[in-house]
Amino acid sequence: MKSSLVHLTSAGVSVVLVAEPDSLPVVAYWGSALGQLDEATEQRILDDVRPVRATSEPDAPRPIGILPEAKQGWMGFPGIAGHRGGRGSFSDVCGVSYEHTPGTTPGAAQRLVARGLDVSGQVQATLEIELLPSGLLRTRASLRNDGGTEYRLEGLDLALPIPGRATELLDLSGRHNGERRPQRRSLVDGTHLRENRRGRTGPDAATLLFAGTPGFDFARGEVWAIHSAWSGNQRMWAERTNGGRSFLGAGELLHTGELVLQPGGEYESPWLYASYGEGLDEASARIHATLRARPGHPAVGRPITLNTWEAVYFDHSLPPLVELADLAHRVGVERFVLDDGWFLGRRHDRAGLGDWLVDPSVWTDGLTPLVDHVRSLGMQFGIWFEPEMVNPDSEMARNHPDWILSPVHRDAPLARQQLVVNTAHPDAYAYLRDRIVELVTAHRIDYIKWDHNRDLLEPVNRTTGVAGVHEQTLATYRLIDEIKAACPWLEIESCSAGGGRIDLGIVEHVDRFWTSDSNDPLERQRIQRWTSLLMPPELLGSHVGAARAHVTGRHSLLSFRAITALMGSFGIEWDLREASEEELAELTAWIREVKRLAPLVERGTLHRLETENAHIAQSVVSADASHAIVTLAAIDSPPHIPGPALRLAGLDPERRYRVARVRIDGAVDTISTRPQPAWWNEEFVSLGSTLVKLGLPMPTLRPQEAALIEVRET
Repeated sequence: MKSSLVHLTSAGVSVVLVAEPDSLPVVAYWGSALGQLDEATEQRILDDVRPVRATSEPDAPRPIGILPEAKQGWMGFPGIAGHRGGRGSFSDVCGVSYEHTPGTTPGAAQRLVARGLDVSGQVQATLEIELLPSGLLRTRASLRNDGGTEYRLEGLDLALPIPGRATELLDLSGRHNGERRPQRRSLVDGTHLRENRRGRTGPDAATLLFAGTPGFDFARGEVWAIHSAWSGNQRMWAERTNGGRSFLGAGELLHTGELVLQPGGEYESPWLYASYGEGLDEASARIHATLRARPGHPAVGRPITLNTWEAVYFDHSLPPLVELADLAHRVGVERFVLDDGWFLGRRHDRAGLGDWLVDPSVWTDGLTPLVDHVRSLGMQFGIWFEPEMVNPDSEMARNHPDWILSPVHRDAPLARQQLVVNTAHPDAYAYLRDRIVELVTAHRIDYIKWDHNRDLLEPVNRTTGVAGVHEQTLATYRLIDEIKAACPWLEIESCSAGGGRIDLGIVEHVDRFWTSDSNDPLERQRIQRWTSLLMPPELLGSHVGAARAHVTGRHSLLSFRAITALMGSFGIEWDLREASEEELAELTAWIREVKRLAPLVERGTLHRLETENAHIAQSVVSADASHAIVTLAAIDSPPHIPGPALRLAGLDPERRYRVARVRIDGAVDTISTRPQPAWWNEEFVSLGSTLVKLGLPMPTLRPQEAALIEVRET
């Protein structure tokens, strides 16, 4: 069988694959849509995919496959890394068969599945490649041990080529309360490697690894991006060979001895998602469109949530919580969430985790009085759990040390006074499932804030003595799914010391993410800007905190806090008992605006607008370009006053739009005494082309001031 081409194309993207019988598929082209391929173009693609020999390369260079192999001259991370007692460690996949699904039905992916036998390791390899209707590409591989002895798998990495003009890299890092901070560098020869061994995605996760043309930004330059849809250990990398070929790749990072396939045993890699775009925004929009097309994606109109944590912390008692619920209802809250502190012994963070029973010393009549009161006000009721963690000072830890993910001979180091529960232990799994389902069904609880506050250090399954992150991750996915199957009305928010577990693996099991433990709107402006490259606003919890932020101590105006929170799943984490009547009235008005604008925020296309570094601006534009909002926030003192005009994006240049700043009666949105441009106080009508090319004159904002602008077709 000679080489053949498979052309997948959707939403302005083309992926051309070379299918050969002696190796798994090769990506010959991934980028802007090529249109109909003629014979000359097909031949050019086949010629280009076979590199010219460079110094120190094999005499007959071969193209590098999605599952790269040493026989192709690949010197980077091997696609299949495994062995049988040291033998068969260099894969040799042959006899490949192909199944192509064009994706002719609406909403269906275009798909190529390849199957072959690694004759070296005697494992059956299957590779799936899908181009989704959004133009988002994804691929994964699976292995089945067809030999008669155990096969020790050490890694399964997937690689996608990028063109030579992509010479810059961008990924993210961060920390607790400062998640997802961008870092940029040149792509040079060798390997750029981001490894995660935290046992969760991590606040410093790369999240997305972008490669692009020089100077690429949100709205300019070509970019190619990858994301590993996995919540456990993983690695992401960029590789440029000494021959000048460049690749982006990723795979699950396995601890030594963690994954052994017995005869007939199988392993399936996480999906590797890949997005191409003209600028970061277009690449991001493909991910958003894919998530929003899911049947189970949250409906428009996310409930306005109040979480009690920063209002009461561990000081639980009925009267103040009832008062807080009354104030929440008054301002327009639709979901009341009782945070940490309701269960046995939980008066501080050093005890109680794992003992998931309502503490009768605090709740003498159980949770029923509070739940009933919240429901009588027409609000949903939510509650906090941290199922994957346990305090040493708990009945669970004392009675079931075998349920703890730690070395056999001692406990792992404590973090936040916690150890890790081995959710893959059948008895621990059943205990957690039954306790949670029992409480949820007893009160028909609507919502769980599911926390995960520490890394998995020395994560050993005490039953087997083997590292257990892989099993832990899959067991947690199953546990969430089983709880939701038993309680189909239930929504779950993923929290992991804030935004430490946000990825396209866990998103298939939860309904919302807690973006960061910092409610400081200045920090949130930065955190949300970069987190939203992966997740659309409706999945990112964003709350109005106290005037003085509990994490940073920084003071801010209510308008700044509300405008920041509006660009996410809006909520409150503020002791409203301390709010003045004027603040309560202003908050009520902001919540009305949030509800009015929800259809736009939760389904519109997000554009991150170009500004000087002192400002963060973004817009959300409806699918038909008839409606948009713009938020402009000052996060520092600007180098120039007033500064460059704010150019909008996504509008139809031929249409006329009415532009008006959204103002709340009684709200203080700026304390600047300098004159502002005319649009600040008076609405006006403009052509879309003027707004996009010339923009709005920049107002004068001091740090921690913001504006909300609405744009409607006339």
